Amino acid sequence: MNPPRIPIFTDDPGWHGKRLTEAFAARGYEAVFVSLKDCALRLGSGEQAVLIPGFEQALPVGAFVRGVPGGTLQRVIARLDILHALEMLGVTVYNDGHAVERTVDKAMTSFLLHLNGVPTPPTWVCESRYHAHEVYLRETMAGRELVIKPLFGSQGQGIRKLTAETALPVPLEQYVDGLYYLQRYIDSGEGAWHDHRVFVIRGRAVAAMIRHGSHWVNNVAQGGRCEAIAAQGELAQLAEAAAAAVKVDYCGVDIIRDRDGRHYVLEVNSIPAWRGLQGATGIDIGQLLVDDFLARLHVQPELTAVS
Repeated sequence: MNPPRIPIFTDDPGWHGKRLTEAFAARGYEAVFVSLKDCALRLGSGEQAVLIPGFEQALPVGAFVRGVPGGTLQRVIARLDILHALEMLGVTVYNDGHAVERTVDKAMTSFLLHLNGVPTPPTWVCESRYHAHEVYLRETMAGRELVIKPLFGSQGQGIRKLTAETALPVPLEQYVDGLYYLQRYIDSGEGAWHDHRVFVIRGRAVAAMIRHGSHWVNNVAQGGRCEAIAAQGELAQLAEAAAAAVKVDYCGVDIIRDRDGRHYVLEVNSIPAWRGLQGATGIDIGQLLVDDFLARLHVQPELTAVS
């Protein structure tokens, strides 16, 4: 008998896809990589409402989301519609479309963190250059610096620091795209830059590391050096509160500590990478994710404690 099959939505399986494939195989499942670009809604009489290549005869019991391809607004919405439709048809989607929407949009993430009382840097989001310039002047004249980020994006791409000597980017400049997402810069120690990544699964912090950078952007993709730390205490509590605020099954939470020891949540990633974290901690993150996903299908025991 062939093993049950689970689609993993991704356009670039890579290292993470290999780890998930091995984790599913260890539990008797076959992982199948599928692009959301190849899926479709079919709303004619007698047809399966959602077409997933390789699952034409019946929908899977669950689907694992490792990537939602970028594109025009219409295309992205259509791809998220697939996730929403699957959920409404009883398919367990991990993370679901709503979680992806709340976290891929940094403005909504910041709003939800703020709304739920999770410490996060002061943030401004606007289209008006006049408003953005007003914020820029007020902050820099007070001796503070700002960070401008693309609303969508990850791994530190397109992030710039604005000081009193830096010109505010024009709206059509690359990564700005007519929108200003401005956040107060949190200094973790000039010349000794660092931040923290905490991985949360089903509301519980399961692994954590500190990232040391040779630059104020500490992402692993930007050359950050990873060092394992305990997933406990204030960092774990803050990461768990952030995950609850945006309502995700699993996520990577980026936390920074300022010179006075105060912690702030910078981002919550619902499609996080974990290669650096696994390498630093030795924890098999892929297996923890697969076990939790299967537990939601009521076929595996609850996620066990991580030693």
